[in-house]
Amino acid sequence: MAVDTITPAEARRRQLGGAVLIDVREPDERALGMAEGALGVARGELEASPGAVLPDADREIVLICEVGGRSLQAAEALAQAGYCRVASVEGGTRQWRLDDLPLVVAHGDLDFNDRYSRHLRLPEVGEAGQRRLQQATVAVVGAGGLGSPAAYYLAAAGVGTLRLADDDVVDRSNLQRQILHTDARIGVPKVESARMSLEALNPTIRVIGMRERITAENVERLIADADVVLDGADNFPVRYLLNDACVKLGKPLVYGAVHRFNGQVSVFDAGRHRGQAPCYRCLFPEPPPPEAAPNCSEAGVLGVLPGVIGMLQATEVVKLILGIGEPLAGRLLQFDALSMRFHETRLQADPGCTVCAPGVPFPGYIDYQQFCAG
Repeated sequence: MAVDTITPAEARRRQLGGAVLIDVREPDERALGMAEGALGVARGELEASPGAVLPDADREIVLICEVGGRSLQAAEALAQAGYCRVASVEGGTRQWRLDDLPLVVAHGDLDFNDRYSRHLRLPEVGEAGQRRLQQATVAVVGAGGLGSPAAYYLAAAGVGTLRLADDDVVDRSNLQRQILHTDARIGVPKVESARMSLEALNPTIRVIGMRERITAENVERLIADADVVLDGADNFPVRYLLNDACVKLGKPLVYGAVHRFNGQVSVFDAGRHRGQAPCYRCLFPEPPPPEAAPNCSEAGVLGVLPGVIGMLQATEVVKLILGIGEPLAGRLLQFDALSMRFHETRLQADPGCTVCAPGVPFPGYIDYQQFCAG
């Protein structure tokens, strides 16, 4: 039996005349707006059990999707199932919108649906995943080279709460790579400058600035309610402190570091997976001597490099929150900007690690400044 293809205007006329209009797109697609008065039933659900939705096979039925392909296929399936008055809307919801026919959007979600429309179209994210991002808290240590791009993309992705910790102020030398800040904010605390930039990008999120140097006394307050911790620090004492606190509290730590033209990223999740996932100390049981690891102000760094590494860190954070893909736990991803090559090294949990080995009680925080200087 042939299926009619009709214009959106004709579909609206038939709907007002008593036909049932069914939007066969997925829920995340319908959340972005659907034809007024349409019934939302995903194509797979409709084809699997048409009688549950349409008990009257003689009733006039009009199906609509995004551009017309899925609705036509669903209409043909209904015709084969014995429904004799079925039509599909040519051009779908996209043409319905262009023809200025009435659309409805879930009440109160216009900003949400519009802002995150590209996430909502991804089956791996969808509305449920976007709500998880919205409810998540990420602690970002450092609002500098790594924290800037990472925080920007986490804010854009809709992470509901970003807690930024940095005790420094904006300096002109920062602007070559620390994209959260501007020339007009030189001398402004970095956490305040970051808050202004992030809230301007996405005013629906909450940005909490902690203008404090991270110490053993305040680190747990910083990360206690965080779903993920992002390490944007530029010194070894903070890296070791963050690692130990994340192991103790069972928080995944997304690590990143840059040096001249090279960077590296990993996920340390030993606190939740003892004996299986390594921690930072499994990779670096002891810090290198200071002369072997100068910071950016001493050795220099290619300005775009922290952007690459920070965006990779943000990617890992989003994956961890959503529970999708394969995180970098147990893998160290190294990037050489001059050769434009990535290299991956497998990491193993150290059974003798003093912090994360199974059954080993937390040894307590140490004097990290002395540890890293010795």
